[in-house]
Amino acid sequence: MNLLEVIRTTVTDMNIVSAITSTLFIIMLGYFCRKKGIFNDQVGKILSKVVLTVALPALAFNAFMQDIDERTLSEGINILIWGLAIYIILIVLTKPMYMKFKGDQQDTLRILTIFGSTTFFGIPIVGAIYGAEGVLYASIFNIGYRIFLYSYGYIKMSGLKMETRNIKEMFLNPIVLATFAGLFIWMFQSYIPQVTVSTEAGVASQVAFLRIDQTAVWLHKPLTYLAGLASPLAWLAIGATLGSVDFKSAMTNKVSWFYSFNKIIMVPSINIVLLLLLNFVGIMPLSGVLLGTVVIMMATPTATVCAAYAISFDKDAVLASNASLLSTLSAVILIPIWIIIINTIGQIFAF
Repeated sequence: MNLLEVIRTTVTDMNIVSAITSTLFIIMLGYFCRKKGIFNDQVGKILSKVVLTVALPALAFNAFMQDIDERTLSEGINILIWGLAIYIILIVLTKPMYMKFKGDQQDTLRILTIFGSTTFFGIPIVGAIYGAEGVLYASIFNIGYRIFLYSYGYIKMSGLKMETRNIKEMFLNPIVLATFAGLFIWMFQSYIPQVTVSTEAGVASQVAFLRIDQTAVWLHKPLTYLAGLASPLAWLAIGATLGSVDFKSAMTNKVSWFYSFNKIIMVPSINIVLLLLLNFVGIMPLSGVLLGTVVIMMATPTATVCAAYAISFDKDAVLASNASLLSTLSAVILIPIWIIIINTIGQIFAF
């Protein structure tokens, strides 16, 4: 199969096309509703809070309600390791990347480049493209993100030592709690007390009693409904946010454009090159889902927490706001292209 045939197959795959169009259309709907006054200036914040405190924790937990096998366990460990390693790599690489900038401006650009909106922006898209397996990998990948965001990111932007409230935010927010709870059940389900359940085919099988998808369907079902809210509500919130800001200032800021290029194009490209290299030398075997999950998570725009750091600690807040807007707009346009590129790479290398 030649390259053109691979690309044609990718762009005509209805699962991929429908996931892309769903993302774009619902973001556009949120933008339209905000511009027409259907949504007020608080709707984006409210929807974001619902997604982060209710929908995404349910989505993360439910993703782990599946059988474990050697392949998924191996890839889960690989993506956990990569999720820690890539932030160390980016901490090093962003120094020469922004060498011509000095002081607060350099610090802000580096932190905004290292940390994207993986939770709010990335996971819903990963879920739409790759389903529960993608969300599982994305949730594991985000463990390293949380550790570095609330430690290195905070210290670099504040100039202070680590605070207790950041440690609490790192480990005690609903998404992290749901991720660790689900991860524990998934990894140790063979060692957790077992109960007998009947499958749809009427065959009895032994499962861990905490596998609520089989032992407590009455509890799993409402979590499934809540998890289903994550993507559409997140996309509506993104559209509503874009509809409430002034583009003119951001569009004329060359530094913000440079940052957006690095964040949405360079960072995912670095991940692809390094992961393919590790795959070829046999250190970290790849699958299409693993590669796609990492690239989508790393092609996300400015993390809200990083923008908040810049504003709170007066580290070039205007630049952070402009960069956040431009990178969000760039990500909305380019992530569909990244999805096509990832799928094409997967078919070429038979992942």
